[in-house]
Amino acid sequence: MNQQDSLKQLVGQTAAKLVKNGMIVGLGTGSTVRFLVDALGKRVQEEGLAITGVTTSNRTTAQATSLGIKIVDLDDVDHVDLTIDGADEVDRDFYGIKGGGGALLWEKIVNDASTNNVWIVDQSKVVDRIGAFGVPVEVIPFGASKVFAKFEHQGYQPQWRTDEAGQLYRTDENNYIIDLKLGPLTDLLALAEDLINTVGVVEHGLFLNRVNQVIVGNETGITTLTAP
Repeated sequence: MNQQDSLKQLVGQTAAKLVKNGMIVGLGTGSTVRFLVDALGKRVQEEGLAITGVTTSNRTTAQATSLGIKIVDLDDVDHVDLTIDGADEVDRDFYGIKGGGGALLWEKIVNDASTNNVWIVDQSKVVDRIGAFGVPVEVIPFGASKVFAKFEHQGYQPQWRTDEAGQLYRTDENNYIIDLKLGPLTDLLALAEDLINTVGVVEHGLFLNRVNQVIVGNETGITTLTAP
């Protein structure tokens, strides 16, 4: 295991300790969350931890179910106590970019339904200003090329996301993703407003004012950052 994976495992195991018996827990998506789900599955099997999970992707559902974690649909619960998810970038203002794993729509819906949101990241994901990663935008297939052309006209430097076979990537909702390569961002709120009001856009990967704590794995151990 390389150093980055070791840090991901460390934050995943640390975040798993936040989960208590009886909780309804939102489980995110991505390489860091896989370590979290592994740690929770171990607690379920060894400690008898009793929780109900709500997932943000079919991949997480398959992993969690295989480890004995009870998974239900979001609409089957009246709240989510805690959601733990990863992030592709997070900055000093606790603004984040998510969607590198293609699950941004479900991730934002579960985030919105959760009383408490925690992100788990390795130190490489903490930046001065988000944007270098790019901004994923989920769009419906119908008229998607028109949305792409509009983004080009606006200077957003769009790129189609493709899968391993070179085909247009499909989300769990069967939508496409357009990645905007804008570099470090300044007027985040204006960009978020413009994207969500673009006809054909389902959701974007800017997660602004949506996290309570960020658990960061670094060379010296764990740092927990609490949003004001």
